[in-house]
Amino acid sequence: MTENPDAVELPEVVRRYLRAHDAHDVPAALAAFTPQAVVADDGQTYEGTVAIARWLERAGSEYTYTTTLVGAESEGLDRYTVVQHLEGDFPGGTVDLRYRFALDGGLISRLDIAP
Repeated sequence: MTENPDAVELPEVVRRYLRAHDAHDVPAALAAFTPQAVVADDGQTYEGTVAIARWLERAGSEYTYTTTLVGAESEGLDRYTVVQHLEGDFPGGTVDLRYRFALDGGLISRLDIAP
């Protein structure tokens, strides 16, 4: 993983999603996904915009936390991994999560989130 997150130029759609998610802006975050996108998070899979919108609403309201971007790398054409450090009132209190993005047509087609 890159020590300096600025060393990798993340696509605008990834940066836009991360900003919207941090701001709990569900419509803006949802606009970063393709209509058939898939999100895998916390052992669950969410397919399509309706399911992803519900996941975004739940993820933004279930716990209070801060995020710090700690790393980013390109993993080939239209594939990026971002590592964020989260601190908050969720079980355990801190975690580093890897956000693995797959892009299609300038939008996120798949997002896998895991430690």
